[in-house]
Amino acid sequence: MDLLNQLISSFQQAFPPVPADPQQRTNAPLLICSPGRVNLIGEHTDYNEGFVLPAAIDKAIYLAVGPRQDNELHFIAYDLDKSYQGSLTDLTPTQTWSDYLLGVVSQFQLAGYKIGGFNCVFGGTIPMGSGLSSSAALENGVGFAMNELFQLGLERVAMVKLSQRAENEFVGAKVGIMDMFASMMGKADHVIKLDCRSLDYSYAPLQMDGISIVLCDSRVKHSLVTSEYNTRRAECEAGVRFLQTFYPEIKSLRDVTMPMLDQHLRDTEPLIYRRCAYVVQENQRLLDGVTALEAGDVATFGQLMYGSHEGLSHWYEVSCPELDTLVDIARQQPGVLGARMMGGGFGGCTINLVREEALDDFTNLITKQYKARTGKDTYLHVCKIQDGTNVIS
Repeated sequence: MDLLNQLISSFQQAFPPVPADPQQRTNAPLLICSPGRVNLIGEHTDYNEGFVLPAAIDKAIYLAVGPRQDNELHFIAYDLDKSYQGSLTDLTPTQTWSDYLLGVVSQFQLAGYKIGGFNCVFGGTIPMGSGLSSSAALENGVGFAMNELFQLGLERVAMVKLSQRAENEFVGAKVGIMDMFASMMGKADHVIKLDCRSLDYSYAPLQMDGISIVLCDSRVKHSLVTSEYNTRRAECEAGVRFLQTFYPEIKSLRDVTMPMLDQHLRDTEPLIYRRCAYVVQENQRLLDGVTALEAGDVATFGQLMYGSHEGLSHWYEVSCPELDTLVDIARQQPGVLGARMMGGGFGGCTINLVREEALDDFTNLITKQYKARTGKDTYLHVCKIQDGTNVIS
């Protein structure tokens, strides 16, 4: 793979071998692949302790890493042509890309793990801002690398939790656990049904013979930190607090039903009602969707995807005109079984289930119509499901 060779070359040029250190005499870095993810259904449900149905994909962040003999941290973002130098003794946010690495280092230290300085060069094939969770992939990759370099013996789920804390507490985005979990725990040709409250999970074969997962990039970039992501989370929490005055046993929107919302929130707090109602309905759509997939009924699953987009656009209001346009065009094509926006929102990609015999027509039509209606180009990515974060041998 050309990118891997470029990362290795960049690493070897930036960090010459140290003859006195047996680990660095060959200057051969440890190579890590940490994938992005798609989520078939269940958006913005993770931080509300609901269900999600993600999978790791063959768009990934790749890292070349090696230990240092001191406490310094040297990072190179190959795609950005930018670098960072710091120390384990001074981990403070920079408000730049380096925070995604520094946050993980910080969480490992706070958890009591003994780590040393290290060098890291990374690049990727995940389109930035596409909603495929490049930040989660990078965080997982850094944590996985430290676990390998310093022989810490962490289990995968423990590393997932540290990655989430890094983004919550160091980067400042109150994201749920799904992105990190899917990237780390993915399994080729399977989806993960994840209970975000208990972290109980199971793998289900993705039996969609003759159907492709196609991502359409709106070319609208978004940042979870500066978007209204945190606002949506706060609105959901406000709804829970309000309902707890009537139902003290409620812990999250996972415990809420539509009759509760209709009785206590619909007329008094219409905005909070719409936010909470979307989450409650999306959890049910996911459970219905899993039942459909288990029965081999991909057509019903696709209709639930359209319902998910409707909720995200009009009830949760995290879509944008470009994403709505992509879904509207897809809905008109006979070979498309389902489509919806994916990820945090306000840009990024739509995910589409397209019959393989219709893929060429779909590609041509959505490219032309999207350009005509928005003035923007769209790029399509056909995805395969792959294993989670791993060492490249």
